[in-house]
Amino acid sequence: MNTSDFDYNLPTESIAQKPVEPRDSSKLFLVDRKNKKIDHKHFYDIVDYFEKGDLLVWNNSKVFKARLFGRLESSDRDIDKDDIPDRALLNQKEVEIFLVRPMKNPGVWKILAKPGKRVKPGMNVRFAPDFFCTVVMKEIEGTILVQFEEDDKEVMAKANKYGHIPVPPYVKDEPDQIEIYQTVYSKEEGSVAAPTAGFHFTDDVIQELKEKGVEFAEVTLHVGLGTFLPVKSERVEDHTMHSEWVEISEETADKINKAKSEERRVVAVGTTTVRTLEGVAAMRNEERGMGNGELRKILSRENRNEFIRPFTGDINIFIKPGFEFQIVDAMITNFHLPKSTLLILVSAFAGDREFMLECYKEAVSLKYRFYSFGDAMFIY
Repeated sequence: MNTSDFDYNLPTESIAQKPVEPRDSSKLFLVDRKNKKIDHKHFYDIVDYFEKGDLLVWNNSKVFKARLFGRLESSDRDIDKDDIPDRALLNQKEVEIFLVRPMKNPGVWKILAKPGKRVKPGMNVRFAPDFFCTVVMKEIEGTILVQFEEDDKEVMAKANKYGHIPVPPYVKDEPDQIEIYQTVYSKEEGSVAAPTAGFHFTDDVIQELKEKGVEFAEVTLHVGLGTFLPVKSERVEDHTMHSEWVEISEETADKINKAKSEERRVVAVGTTTVRTLEGVAAMRNEERGMGNGELRKILSRENRNEFIRPFTGDINIFIKPGFEFQIVDAMITNFHLPKSTLLILVSAFAGDREFMLECYKEAVSLKYRFYSFGDAMFIY
């Protein structure tokens, strides 16, 4: 399977630069994947496509200001971080740092740097008089490990104080407020990119769904490199996904297991939620020594209801055509970049790559808005 098989043409003017207001007035591209039918509505109409008992699962991860600008300084001398004069930074080289994720060791983070060639082990990158990191090592894949003096929560707090909103490079202007780049239900801070399929939800839509009898559950996936790095390999199978941190609580696992055992739909908001649910389910299958498609048969025979379990840790699942979905029955998503892992995932879920590309072609012709601040698609 070639990466070029997931390419399409998109006019620059189709890339949304900011969300519509109100958010639920965005367009909604409806995809009936079984019958290969499509329809066009607005997001506030999505309530009509839910039934009582459906379980809606979303990613509650919250974005922090992961984009930092600092200046390089040698770490071969003792620097008093509380006393360093601002003018001492003026003649040093500026570097842009993108915080990707914290590592297991306290204060150690994986980052991206631009320009990366300037950054060498042993250097400090200072962002403010009271905030800097020390370069530890460069990794083969181009990422860099750095050491902060602060713990992870304090690093994010200082990043929010001194940093910038990590909007994608195709968004020209940084929003005035970080809330513009958050979902209304975000609460667990740790993402370096927003789970954007949730942008369309408003308090009104959520309330209407509750009144209809829709049940809600939440997972956490802190968005990292696995979400936004492009596929550079010629063959899809040669692409390596980066791990991302996820959490499924016991309460959420119980809700999902109950819904699946009662044959109620599980609807995922966004590709991050899909990867979380299917990634943890796939890990459970491997522990049982089962293939991807065997879980339903085994559970039915043994009269067991554990489709998924509580989990906290890393996953790096790459969902591509041929994958058999165990948990997710329908998904809400945005329109994704050409040749991206996200477009590959939604093509796998739709069950037909060519059909999904035809949907994208129609969306372009009908002036749908694309990418993070763009319109929505509901695949069911």
